[in-house]
Amino acid sequence: MNTININDYKIHDTDTGSADYQIASMTQRINDLTQHLQLHKKDNSSRRGLLKLVAQRRKLLTYVKGVSEERYQKIISGLGLRR
Repeated sequence: MNTININDYKIHDTDTGSADYQIASMTQRINDLTQHLQLHKKDNSSRRGLLKLVAQRRKLLTYVKGVSEERYQKIISGLGLRR
C-alpha cells in the first residue's frame, strides 16, 4: 500500500485537530491495522479497534461533506477512498 503524507492535510503548521488532518491520520492507522490483521487473523482486539476507526472516519467524512463539498472531494481523491 502507498504511504500517506498526512502533512498535506494540515491547515496550518501546528494543526492536529482539523477534520481533514484527522481523516488522513485515521486512514494511515486503518491501513496499518489492515496490514497487521492480514498477518494476525485471530487478533480480535485489533479488529474491533479497526472497525471503530472506520466508523469514526465515516462520521468525520459526513461532517466535512456537509460543511464543504470541495474539501470533501479533495480528501476523497487525495486519500484514494471509495465513497
